[in-house]
Amino acid sequence: MKTVILIATSTLLVGSLFAADSKPKDDVTAAAAKLGEKPNYSWKTVVVVPESAQFKPGPSEGQTEKDGFTVLSLTFGDNTTKAVMKGDKAAVSSPEGGWQTLADLDNAEGPARFLGRILRSFKAPVAQATELANAAGELKQEGDVVSGDLTEAGAKAQFRFGNVSNPKGSVKFWIKEGVLTKYEFKVTGKVDFNGNEFEVDRTTTTEIKDVGSTKVNVPEDAKKKLS
Repeated sequence: MKTVILIATSTLLVGSLFAADSKPKDDVTAAAAKLGEKPNYSWKTVVVVPESAQFKPGPSEGQTEKDGFTVLSLTFGDNTTKAVMKGDKAAVSSPEGGWQTLADLDNAEGPARFLGRILRSFKAPVAQATELANAAGELKQEGDVVSGDLTEAGAKAQFRFGNVSNPKGSVKFWIKEGVLTKYEFKVTGKVDFNGNEFEVDRTTTTEIKDVGSTKVNVPEDAKKKLS
């Protein structure tokens, strides 16, 4: 009888610990889902890399509407590119003033093709935050902030290109009134891309804003490309 009671007690304790450990992660995914239920929102993403980094992405901004269009503004050096997305389709502003599809970018060379790869792997904040939460090990909550380390596989998944070795990462989420308001993740590792090796040390911060009051303006020429 004592053995049965001991086993039952141990099972309850393990279950309680598991529930306690999973709750912060559940809170993050619920906060992201709640953001996704809003009619629209905007965001700004800033990427910080060492001064010696070969690739220094500029800030990007976006607006999205539920079950509708997503508009991105991507900065690379002195150049800003506009992109409009809906579902698995995208149209990108070209230097000549027109709009190109993902298929056009796939057939392009150099930076244009690289841009196409970026857009194909793009995830809006709701999807990216959910992915990051699932990519983390144990998450802990302090006030409105939930944080923890990414698993090795989770950190590796944040490198969209090349062969990665020794990937490591961490993540933080900010939640207010049950809705995701900000998230930040840091990854480090070594990447081999087309025979070139380089170290990566990147911190990406995304802040959500104008929830429910964002107006998504889509150029008519871009809409035609997505039809």
